Amino acid sequence: MTHLENRNIVILLLFLFGIAVTVSSLLLGRFDVSFNEFYLVIKSLFVNNIELPAQIETIILHIRLPRVIAAFFVGGTLSLTGAAYQGMFRNPMVSPSILGVSAGAGFGAALAILLSLSAFWLQIFSFTFGIAAVAIVYLISLSVGKRHDKCLTLILAGMMVSTVFAALISLLKYVADPYDSLPSIVYWLMGGLSNIELTDLKYLVAISIPGTIFLTMLGWKLDILSFGDDEANSIGINVDKFRFMVIIIATLMTAAAVSISGIIGWVGLLIPHITRMFVGSKNNVLLPVSFLIGGIFLMAVDDFSRTVSSMEIPLGITTSLIGAPFFVFVLIKTRKK
Repeated sequence: MTHLENRNIVILLLFLFGIAVTVSSLLLGRFDVSFNEFYLVIKSLFVNNIELPAQIETIILHIRLPRVIAAFFVGGTLSLTGAAYQGMFRNPMVSPSILGVSAGAGFGAALAILLSLSAFWLQIFSFTFGIAAVAIVYLISLSVGKRHDKCLTLILAGMMVSTVFAALISLLKYVADPYDSLPSIVYWLMGGLSNIELTDLKYLVAISIPGTIFLTMLGWKLDILSFGDDEANSIGINVDKFRFMVIIIATLMTAAAVSISGIIGWVGLLIPHITRMFVGSKNNVLLPVSFLIGGIFLMAVDDFSRTVSSMEIPLGITTSLIGAPFFVFVLIKTRKK
């Protein structure tokens, strides 16, 4: 069996596994839903005059379905952008938050909570400040990076801007009402998908799907960029322009994901490495499969977080508990190289 056939079988199995996880996610929860009830709800979407208990329909279609879709798109988006950044920076330890988008989005959300704004404006503030943080990083790299390695300059500027926004978040937490806005800020920053509605997902879906397609089409350029800027320039790729395009697309996607889920770490670092074990390092395959595996992963983690105890565990905590040991594994594995 050829490598291509093996890869196609792996992708098919992932699709089937993703369907199984999706169905399980719709059935799992504090309120038990039987498979027969689930089948009737799905059937009612296509066939009229099917009587359903209103409670079952509400639980599946209005509570769990938006959450499952959100988990899939957030996990997929973070995984794909992490893989794109790892290819662009030629660094396997890079994650989507490397340029400060998560810290900026966190500050925007904390500011919106402090001002007692609605959920809609919280998403707008988070999305806007996430983009603003990356814009600041890019401007800094342009001003000081002419005589330095541009990738290194971007990473260092991202670290600096992330630190500044983290300090601003701490300042907002310091002045927040400890009985009202402070708990809300802390809970949002830990990441989660509770109280998600379908209307909250339209911007994420509208950005993630085209972004995934576009970055996948540019995957061959990321492959070439992995050999270095000089090699990419020698075959006609405008490296600066290409890097700017990747940053713009990845920033929009990451900011859209973080604006509805809060800060969920490790997914964008973990999943690209897992995906490479299955399908290799060619980015035109790695990127979309990373999206698929990342979506499945976060759906499964969300199921665990909301069912393992009587209180829901924030997703950021769960992904960190899983991600940290894997990070050690990656360090040990790459030490030999």
